[in-house]
Amino acid sequence: MAADYDLLVIGGGINGTGIARDAVGRGASVLLAEMGDLASATSSASTKLIHGGLRYLEYYEFNLVRKALKEREVLWHLAPHIAWPLRFILPHHKDLRPAWLLRLGLFMYDHLGGRKLLPATKTVRLDQAPYSQGLKKLFQRGFEYSDCWVDDARLVVLNARDAADRGAKILTRTKCVSARRDGDKWSVVLKDLATGKEKTVTASVLVNAAGPWVADFLHGVVGENDTSGIRLVKGSHIIVPRQFEHDRCFIFQNGDGRIVFAIPYEQDFTLIGTTDVDYQDDLGDVRISEDEISYLCAAASEYLEKEITPEDVVHTYSGVRPLYDDGAKDAKAATRDYVLELDGGGDTPAVLSVFGGKITTYRKLAEQVLAKLEGLLPFKRGLWSGSEPLPGGDFSVDAFDREVSGLQHDYAFLDKRFATRLTRLYGTDARRLLGGAKSLEDLGKSFGFNLHEAEVKWLMNREWARTAEDVLWRRTKLGLRLSQQEAADLESYMSSHLAEQAGAAA
Repeated sequence: MAADYDLLVIGGGINGTGIARDAVGRGASVLLAEMGDLASATSSASTKLIHGGLRYLEYYEFNLVRKALKEREVLWHLAPHIAWPLRFILPHHKDLRPAWLLRLGLFMYDHLGGRKLLPATKTVRLDQAPYSQGLKKLFQRGFEYSDCWVDDARLVVLNARDAADRGAKILTRTKCVSARRDGDKWSVVLKDLATGKEKTVTASVLVNAAGPWVADFLHGVVGENDTSGIRLVKGSHIIVPRQFEHDRCFIFQNGDGRIVFAIPYEQDFTLIGTTDVDYQDDLGDVRISEDEISYLCAAASEYLEKEITPEDVVHTYSGVRPLYDDGAKDAKAATRDYVLELDGGGDTPAVLSVFGGKITTYRKLAEQVLAKLEGLLPFKRGLWSGSEPLPGGDFSVDAFDREVSGLQHDYAFLDKRFATRLTRLYGTDARRLLGGAKSLEDLGKSFGFNLHEAEVKWLMNREWARTAEDVLWRRTKLGLRLSQQEAADLESYMSSHLAEQAGAAA
């Protein structure tokens, strides 16, 4: 008897959703199971950059840097609503790396990745506008170079959306409790964590993209013992009120060899991160430590005109990176490249496990996963994922402002800030979300800031949102705007709406 699915993907982070999208787009039947919300762990806790990783050049990770640099403009074209170019300022610190070394590294960075649209590096005077605003006066010279931003959690959701639109089944809050080989297929027990109900499905191939839980899944669920090592490294960020008015980002060198970014965030804030700390505690309760907060405040304060203190921090987030253990002494030196481990094939049902990886290279990782599984899955087409836009991204990279203006023209009740926010999150799908609305009242109940019932229903019905946290911190970032009472009201509304849906379905 044929399996229920050609491919079962465990993990709803960026790697899992990227693999599901690519596989279903090639003609395979796909089921993805995620035990929490989409992007509820590492994939919503990045620095939100599509970048080559300038500092990895020091560790001779040239292949990783080249691979990542090539993806910057690809992802920008796939999702110009959630991805866009940034210019980074790297101040020269006279006591750290010499200027000639920085310039050499940036020359390589400019030329390794086939840059076409992104501007090249240039030397800048930091005592002149706009760069002087926000920095201490002792920094006189620096370099300006290009990378890109991405809303990491939305990138995950849009990959899941596209996979579902192409026929994949996406199950959130669904835990895989056992997976056993049964003849030529996998027999997998899935548990709905909301209802407690279990069901068994079969699949020809299993992909373990469980992120920090990749080894736990292999050992505890599949029963494998001989696996590659994984190194869990925590990265934390702080968010503070906006520290400078220009749109440039800063990349600061530290005396310990690490770098820290200071990036304009959600219009009124500055995002500062990240740390690299080996992690061995509870993966279900990852949070920033006081030492990490102090470290990031001190690192930024060495460069910024205004001292950053722990009292300035309005929000923090942390995630655990599941790095491949290459034996590096320090967490900051551990490789960010990925390793794919395949077990089985032929007469034995295969399981492929993903160790490591970066959000920037998720699409290439998915292609390489499917290359390893070729012959085990019924593909009807070849490479495609780099040419077809993600949902809402079907406009050119230079047309974002026109999209905002067009949305305001067609929905005259939207002010520019609201129209910009909707376009940034949903792109051309903003019109589908707004539908036939003629006024703000037509969007239903207001939950605070400019979040309305119509948007919440879209997120619940089309993007798997189930809690206020899903909406406020992963889908929209409006957790920075709404009060505790407003968030509680949203939670109550969503719970009631879900109960009504469950009652109607019963």
